[in-house]
Amino acid sequence: MFENLSEKLERSFKLLKGQGKITEINVAETLKEIRRALLDADVNFKTAKTFTDTVKEKAIGMDVLTSVKPGQLMVKLVHDELALLMGGKFTDIHLKGSPAIILMAGLQGSGKTTFSGKLAHMLKHKRGRHPLLVAGDVYRPAAIEQLKVVGGQIGVPVYTEEGNLQPVVIARNAIRHARGNGFDVVIIDTAGRLAIDEQMMKEITAIKEEVRPDEILFVVDAMTGQDAVNTAREFNERLDFDGVVLTKLDGDTRGGAALSIRSVVDKPIKFVGTGEKMDAIEVFHPDRMADRILGMGDIVSLVEKAQEQFDTEEARKLQQKLARDQFNFNDFLKQIQQIKKMGNLKDVASMIPGMGKALRDVELDNDSFKHIEAIIQSMTPSERENPSLMNGSRRKRIADGSGTSIQEVNRLLKQFTETSRMMKMVATGKNLKNIMGAQRKR
Repeated sequence: MFENLSEKLERSFKLLKGQGKITEINVAETLKEIRRALLDADVNFKTAKTFTDTVKEKAIGMDVLTSVKPGQLMVKLVHDELALLMGGKFTDIHLKGSPAIILMAGLQGSGKTTFSGKLAHMLKHKRGRHPLLVAGDVYRPAAIEQLKVVGGQIGVPVYTEEGNLQPVVIARNAIRHARGNGFDVVIIDTAGRLAIDEQMMKEITAIKEEVRPDEILFVVDAMTGQDAVNTAREFNERLDFDGVVLTKLDGDTRGGAALSIRSVVDKPIKFVGTGEKMDAIEVFHPDRMADRILGMGDIVSLVEKAQEQFDTEEARKLQQKLARDQFNFNDFLKQIQQIKKMGNLKDVASMIPGMGKALRDVELDNDSFKHIEAIIQSMTPSERENPSLMNGSRRKRIADGSGTSIQEVNRLLKQFTETSRMMKMVATGKNLKNIMGAQRKR
């Protein structure tokens, strides 16, 4: 995400390289390039101009510390303004009601139904809630069936009323059903249209007045750029929604919607969708997103993702095995499978500072692990348990069995040795469990 914008901003900062201090003259060209980068990213013109004017005002005359170069100072200023532009701080959803009611709004094709499922999945598994999905889209063919499929995937019930074409009545009855059956969150999926129309607006406004939701989330496809911002403005004028959800952000190399939408509608971005799987949902943190845009990585989010797959007991056993030099290919395979569960491999790697730039032109996805898994699965149980057994004939047999070459098998063995050595250093020093524990206490 934001790949094009990140690359252009990086180029603009290089204009200050070698400069002794920031002046109105040398900063002008840098800001011109920054504004051009924002406009190319489909950021609203007024937003881009205000942004660069603010950065210029803060930069001119600022004393540059001897330890900080002008280019570094400009990166810091742009980072802080990007974070402010996207909202400044994290804003959580309101779940005060009994049950808490969340109303989903947006155009058809924005990913509203899928996101409803993702949100239910997150609330159930990460916040201990008992959600109910409500099929309020009675117009789009197969919309109800789609929500049922999504609900089935995540183990969340879906309230439907076959033959009832009155979404307001369905929503009201669903809340009554939730109260009587122990559901503490109701997520209402509403109908969308291919374009904004008066009938749709009247209908969703009527649902809002009837159920008085704790939270109205406007769902929009991030890849539509300025169209997303314009649609958000029109919806907000009628609904006064509480927050924005940007779907398909993983496919948005420009970032215009994420950077413009807050300044235009003055409502926070609360969630982003970053993939097709039900767990591909992220709470939106403006400061962390600014880090990613500027290639600084996002270690906090990386640790949080790791925590989701982190098993304390398994980690303790792994630490003991590493300390005793008993780390084997079964353990290696488990680590690979945990990494795959964290999401798209390139996105995860880009959270490590500097890796986003290094991987910019590298094709990297979870299929990259397939040949490694094939090699390990072609080993005998004793070979997996005892890597020291490997000899020439065993390597050839494993290569033949996995459809790879001896060179690839040798490369994996070397990678395994280096990984186990590095993990032992972590396990016997500042181990991962302590790092995770410290992060969890924050």
